[in-house]
Amino acid sequence: MKQTLKNLFKNYGPVLDVVAHRNIRMRGQAFVSFADKETAFKAYREVKGFPLYTKPMQVSFAKTRSDAVVKKVDGESFDEHKSARLEHKKKQRWDNPHKKKARAKHNASQTEGAALAAAPKRPAVQMPDEYLPPNKILFIQNLPETATKDALENLFSQHPNLVEVRMIPTKKDIAFVEYADETSSGAAKDALHNFKLDGEQKIKITFARK
Repeated sequence: MKQTLKNLFKNYGPVLDVVAHRNIRMRGQAFVSFADKETAFKAYREVKGFPLYTKPMQVSFAKTRSDAVVKKVDGESFDEHKSARLEHKKKQRWDNPHKKKARAKHNASQTEGAALAAAPKRPAVQMPDEYLPPNKILFIQNLPETATKDALENLFSQHPNLVEVRMIPTKKDIAFVEYADETSSGAAKDALHNFKLDGEQKIKITFARK
């Protein structure tokens, strides 16, 4: 996971650090640190919604600076920063509502002399791409190797209110196309789904996952 994320994000600038959590509560989450905000913002715009392991990534900015960033730009205050972060983390764990609820259940079971059985967790069912709700952003798949941003802009600009075409540098067969509203994106989707951009290969168009 860490190496995959590093290979993806290094296209936008030097990656200082990648932290991927393995515990159950934070599984599927990771933190990627860049040296400056400009690089981070560029990566945020380009990679948001990128399908990693068949699921589109949800990307947002972290609330605090990472250890790697502090060590690079403000090394003298690193120890103080790390101590404050660990103390805050410890307090959050203790005050976490889920943790409090778990402690209360545990105490109750100890008092009553019986363990509380957890309800079985229902498996998550992911909705197929074809049935996703309308979105002003379209997800384009199965693009030919010869596809370019200009070619996609020329194709999708035939339908009004085109805002932007975004291609992923590390994955040439997909792209995102944004319109001003869902009505415009829906019309373009219906008209261009299965269009043969190179005269042979049909492109697949669905609404992007929100």
